[in-house]
Amino acid sequence: SIEAYIDFYNNHRIHSALGYLTPAEYYQQSILQNVA
Repeated sequence: SIEAYIDFYNNHRIHSALGYLTPAEYYQQSILQNVA
């Protein structure tokens, strides 16, 4: 299903453009950096 693919893409697939993080990990990291 499309929902399963979106979950995989955002939470499990690493992206070289994001420093080999998943989009979810990159987002969490950017939030933590902006708070600090």
